[in-house]
Amino acid sequence: MILGMVTEPPPGMLAAFGLAAPVRPLAGGRGRSFRAGDAVVKPVDSVEEAEWSARVFAGLSPAAGFRVPRPLRSRDGAYVVEGWTASEFLEGREGPAGRWESLIAAGRAFHRELRHLPRPALLDRRDDPWAAADRIAWGEAAPPRSSNADELLARLGELAGPVAAPSQLVHGDLTGNVLFHPGRPPVVIDFSPYWRPVGYAEAVVVADGLLYHRADPELVEAVLPGREGLHLLARALIFRLATTVVWAGRVPEDELTRFACVTHLVEERVLRE
Repeated sequence: MILGMVTEPPPGMLAAFGLAAPVRPLAGGRGRSFRAGDAVVKPVDSVEEAEWSARVFAGLSPAAGFRVPRPLRSRDGAYVVEGWTASEFLEGREGPAGRWESLIAAGRAFHRELRHLPRPALLDRRDDPWAAADRIAWGEAAPPRSSNADELLARLGELAGPVAAPSQLVHGDLTGNVLFHPGRPPVVIDFSPYWRPVGYAEAVVVADGLLYHRADPELVEAVLPGREGLHLLARALIFRLATTVVWAGRVPEDELTRFACVTHLVEERVLRE
């Protein structure tokens, strides 16, 4: 599994995709994405998931409301070469500040196109921190012990009530992975697949907005109305908080303060329901 910083794409991989140096790093993507001509190349954490994701994106029909970058095949027809993938480069600026409505709309359009797809078995084999935290958020695994976040995770667990919405394939990390360009539909990138309700994917966006992007609390009511929406938001907060716990065991104090403030906001709204 590749989780750290990388240097340069290997020349053999570039040649296999018909690309050439020079390459230059791109912002975002955990510092692992590069532009090579009209393509974006990046290393993969799981060859199985990368090949499956490429097939999903390649199979999406043109639809109103969003675009996805077209995956590139190597000269031998492979989507992954030497642990790297390539896709077309599409212009756009990262959100989400000031674009919450557009981001949510793009996510909904994207998820409508995924409704017919079956649950992939590879989700059961994932063992990265995000997959572990997602299972914790849905009560499928117990959270690991933390030196300072156990109480907050317990509070959020009490708020994570039942959810009746059906599950389907969703992108669980939309917040920083939707690109905007004037006059063109938003671009959805870096697919992070989960089998959860669409509202959960939207709850992760709302949680990120409240935690890191100074979103107005009214975003909760606009995107996640009702008690079930608050249950989804609590699960999204567990997901983000548990990811840090799985990674490091201890949550930085400023991070813990942010989560405590948003947790209090959810508790207030639950009492009003």
